[in-house]
Amino acid sequence: MTDTAIEAVALGKRYGRRDALGECTFRLPAGRVCALVGPNGAGKSTLLGLAAGLLRPGSGHLTVLGTEPAAARPRVAYVAQDKPLYPQLTVAETLRLGAELNPGRWDAGLAGRVVRDAGLDTGARIRSLSGGQRTRVALALALGKRAELLLLDEPMADLDPLARHQLMGTLLAQAAEHGTTVVMSSHIVSELAEVCDHLLLVAGGRVRLCGDIEEIVAAHTLATGRGPLAELAPHTVVESRATGRGLSALIRHSGPVGPRWDTEEPSLEELLLAHLRNPDAPALTLADAPAGREVAA
Repeated sequence: MTDTAIEAVALGKRYGRRDALGECTFRLPAGRVCALVGPNGAGKSTLLGLAAGLLRPGSGHLTVLGTEPAAARPRVAYVAQDKPLYPQLTVAETLRLGAELNPGRWDAGLAGRVVRDAGLDTGARIRSLSGGQRTRVALALALGKRAELLLLDEPMADLDPLARHQLMGTLLAQAAEHGTTVVMSSHIVSELAEVCDHLLLVAGGRVRLCGDIEEIVAAHTLATGRGPLAELAPHTVVESRATGRGLSALIRHSGPVGPRWDTEEPSLEELLLAHLRNPDAPALTLADAPAGREVAA
């Protein structure tokens, strides 16, 4: 066992002349439920593919569960965005294949329960299933593997709200019981805020925020007032916007804010949107950065 699920140092990946990832450095402690957030094309799927051992980095280094990604593959479960499954197999045959490919690790009861809860006919062929039903089968395979690390790329996008709620509950219960590390990408920030305790924000192929969600939110303040922006100069201003009450600014505070400003803690969604609208804002990687690397301010 290791206390680090994923560690990247100057990780890079190019497709032709385009950088999908560049100089990514972060550490994800084991046992966390991590929200992987970023705009389309930010490099989230590439990062998950690298961690799953399906892609090779172009530069830098990546370790997964204390070893090379390919070596860690038996202990990792990955659900890709397109949920690739063998269309000619039935649901039952797909689950049997999962058992055969994961001897000694397979939890048939859990995998079967995820499928039964959806009311799926186990004799139905994968090609006849809806997108949401295929998602159920893919997640049944991932959970049945009893992996130490779950990598989920937009896992709930095809599901209705009730199914998302049910599966999220199952996922979190298993993670809590077995200490599983979960990395989950999604555009539904409110959903992530309810279930995740760690954040990895990727934009422009680089890590912009990384760390415990509560600590990241606590490091920021939403300031509103009629004073000049220069009064906030002692702090790192992530974003400032004109409002009906003067100015609203998301800042990374370095002490008390002046008396002409009203302050409140931002929501996770407000914080993420501000950083996404301003990709040049200084990155923030909290105490979980790899040892020996400088922590951004």
